[in-house]
Amino acid sequence: MTRKMMHTNGPRWLILTLLLVSVVCVYARKKPRRTAVQPVVAVTLSDNDARRFSYFYLEAVRQQQKGNYASAYDLFRHALDINPHSAETYFMLSSYYNELGLDTLALHYMERAAVLSPYNTNYKERLGQSYIKTDDYAKATKVYEQLAAANAGSQEVLTVLLQLYQQDKNYQGMIDVLNRLEMIDGPSEDLTLSRMSVYSKQGKKKEEYRELSNLARQHPHDYNYRVMMGNWLLQHGKEKEALNEYHAVLKKEPDNIMAQMSLLDYYKSQGQDSLAKAQTEALLLSDHTESDSKIILLRQVIADNEQSGGDSTEVLRLFGRMLEKPQKNADIAEVCAAYMSLKNMPKDTVNAAFERVLDIAPDNAGIRLELLQSVWETKDYDRIIQLSKSGVEYNPDNMGFYYFLGLAHSMKDERDESLDAFRRGVSQINSDSNPALVSDFYEIMGDLLHEKGFMEEAFAAYDSCLQWKPDNIPCLNNYAYYLSVLGRDLQKAEQMSYRTVKAEPNSATYLDTYAWILFMQGRYEEARIYIDQALKNDTTPSRVITEHAGDIYFKNNDADKALQLWQQALEAADEDDDCALLRRKIKLKKYIEE
Repeated sequence: MTRKMMHTNGPRWLILTLLLVSVVCVYARKKPRRTAVQPVVAVTLSDNDARRFSYFYLEAVRQQQKGNYASAYDLFRHALDINPHSAETYFMLSSYYNELGLDTLALHYMERAAVLSPYNTNYKERLGQSYIKTDDYAKATKVYEQLAAANAGSQEVLTVLLQLYQQDKNYQGMIDVLNRLEMIDGPSEDLTLSRMSVYSKQGKKKEEYRELSNLARQHPHDYNYRVMMGNWLLQHGKEKEALNEYHAVLKKEPDNIMAQMSLLDYYKSQGQDSLAKAQTEALLLSDHTESDSKIILLRQVIADNEQSGGDSTEVLRLFGRMLEKPQKNADIAEVCAAYMSLKNMPKDTVNAAFERVLDIAPDNAGIRLELLQSVWETKDYDRIIQLSKSGVEYNPDNMGFYYFLGLAHSMKDERDESLDAFRRGVSQINSDSNPALVSDFYEIMGDLLHEKGFMEEAFAAYDSCLQWKPDNIPCLNNYAYYLSVLGRDLQKAEQMSYRTVKAEPNSATYLDTYAWILFMQGRYEEARIYIDQALKNDTTPSRVITEHAGDIYFKNNDADKALQLWQQALEAADEDDDCALLRRKIKLKKYIEE
């Protein structure tokens, strides 16, 4: 029974439970059937029993098709009681027991079906699969041999049989099956190589080489088979014969990359380093060498260079010669950039290598992002904007480019452009988006909206930020502080701010926010405890924190300390700070609400 057949509108666990109860009841009132397969005994049903069996069996099938599996099972059992030699009924019940996880019983019923209907290949194949499931490979092999004999043209059966012989390390059996497959499909490289592999495991070198020679003779114009013969000879200590094969191929096809690669292996195996080096360069500079092969060779060149001292000049010279030629893709340029970065070369040099990659493949998002991170350190925001805009053009679904674009505009105080970039970025959010990155987008959007005076939109952005990353500490702090300044949702603000203090207990900014929220709630003594900690951790005195401290001390009835702190805040102020309210506090020597 397939999974599809077991689908029903009702709860599947309930159906299986009812069915299992039915099975248990059968065992309770009947002796268990023996697990050994019983011999077939010819039986003739009376006309009445034949009609009864047909009725109950067909009704069982009908109920099964309707999804009434418990009823179908009972009807199949009743049909089997009427005709205990019904192969089809055993087959159907086997599927039920298999679904219920009663593997032993399912296998026994499958065996009975196969014995009662020995020419039914469907039953036999299901039986073979059951043996494989229980790791009884000997019995499975026997069944699949019977299937192969009954249907010599079945490639599927022979393929399974080959795997069974391989599991049992029956190499002769594998050879026989491979020969039979060849009779069906004709000679092929895969079959020949498979036979070679079996002969190799048997230690039959002559047979292995004969197979390869036959393959080369069958394809006289495919010189790669002669290269394979050379490789086999080289692996088995026949270096001279191997070299002859390589030279013979290269005489016919001078640009045969497989032969050139094998010749390189030959030079290395013989310790002929200068020839190996020359051969490597020839392959790397050849237009016929595939990009993947060049990358493998380059990695080997770099590894060898590092092992011999790590002089990068020789490697860079080779990269330079390769990149002088027209490039089909950016693979070589990308490896070159990675090598320069690995060797800690100057930033300008590495960035130029990144630029070369983008000249070849402007849609290479990974390299562009690496370049952006490097250029960010230079604070060349115009260049960052240019690179980011190109990134958006070539990779519009990559949020990283909107991120750099928005940040660069923000650093230039271009708030409208920055906000536009972040808004375009969040439009690319999908189920695969990085939650931390999405959270940062909304956090920065919230800050920008607040700076523009759009408070409700800012708070909505902060809410979205925290949905993606509930522990975004900077967002929690800013959200809480801006709420407290407005005197709104102070309990919510306190809860958010407290989380930041727990996360970073030595942050002067977070301690100040929490103290100010307590102040706004009229909890002046508690506020003083936290503002004192903020002052202690404020290594570069902040006007805002110091002014808050003065306000809090005034409300704690210490006007002298408050005045002292307000004066310190005025001294710490920047030239462009609006200190009018602070000056009034100092002049009047009292706290004044904004």
